[in-house]
Amino acid sequence: GCQVWDAAGREYIEYGMGLRAVTLGHTYPEVDAAAIAQLANGLNFNRPTPIEVECAETFLSLIDRAEMVKFTKDGSTATTAALKLARAYTGRDMVALCADHPFFSYDDWFIGTTAMDGGIPSLNVSLTTTFRYNDLASVRECFERHPGRIACVMLEPARTDEPKDDFLHAVRKLCDEQGALLVLDETITGFRWDARGAQHVYGVTPDLSTFGKAMANGYAVSALAGRREVMDLGGIRHARERVFLLSTTHGAETASLAAAMATMRVYGSEPVTERLHAAGARLRAGVQREIDALGLNAHFKLVGRDCSLLYATLDTDGKPSQAFRTLFLQETIARGVIAPSLIVSYSHRDEDIDRTVQAIAESLVIYQRALADGVDAHLVGAAVKPVYRQFN
Repeated sequence: GCQVWDAAGREYIEYGMGLRAVTLGHTYPEVDAAAIAQLANGLNFNRPTPIEVECAETFLSLIDRAEMVKFTKDGSTATTAALKLARAYTGRDMVALCADHPFFSYDDWFIGTTAMDGGIPSLNVSLTTTFRYNDLASVRECFERHPGRIACVMLEPARTDEPKDDFLHAVRKLCDEQGALLVLDETITGFRWDARGAQHVYGVTPDLSTFGKAMANGYAVSALAGRREVMDLGGIRHARERVFLLSTTHGAETASLAAAMATMRVYGSEPVTERLHAAGARLRAGVQREIDALGLNAHFKLVGRDCSLLYATLDTDGKPSQAFRTLFLQETIARGVIAPSLIVSYSHRDEDIDRTVQAIAESLVIYQRALADGVDAHLVGAAVKPVYRQFN
């Protein structure tokens, strides 16, 4: 379910759930049973297995805006493959990324744009440009600065902000006008916003999209999906120059594909996303009530969709603070809650939510004290650090 235990046997309610990968809950019986049953038939083979086709058919029956799918093991591999296809299809070399979305890939074309650009040639970074979410003018400026060079525009359908003024549809239209592909990274939103993807929620059809995390409830599988005309370039049934799309020894490992199929079956038969939104809404309401009671609205904020709830920790000046984030983590952990985010699973029951709200309420009392007499007076250890930093 949503419980985990540490090495000393202490029990916690967990949020974030495997970096959002576990949407149903840990050791979900139907999913584990499917994976275990598959073990008896073997995991990896020289030739494709029927389950790869079955999983593809199951996936495409849900993601109705995709025509073909290729499986791999993580979101980074899938997004890099999407970029490669876009470059091959358009004959262009650049990618335009949303600067407000924190992670697309561990490969050079993205990581080189962060503070952690060690080991990455500047030439690779020069092929990436960025825009802002809900700012169509900034997307248009990318095309104006690099005429005829942008192969694709890549972004998450949404993160903490919802699309405004038909932003996604406007980007879709702009890509069509400029001859670029639209790539939606649904590694997070897919199977969490809706079983059919956020692209279904917002009614926008990308050329390519990537999925992962929630699609197999923690088992290692991700997907690149999209238009047949584009996806076909990664195969052998065309007369154009060949594209070495993906090569992963474990890409079609059968236990994870069985887990993915079982996960998708659960999504198809049970109200998973409805529960994710309802549990998140209950958590948001309870935590916001405690924030209001303590007068902490300027210092602790809830952001994002109910099914993917995040929080921001701000200092006395209202600026983002890693030290106050550490204090909040420290105090919630001490009260039996692991909350690097407030992202729920299908297994979070109302009583888990209510216990969490109580733990957060007590933690925010300490947070309030730290605003008055200094956060360092309350920290047991060193503050956590941002992911993207140049030095340790």
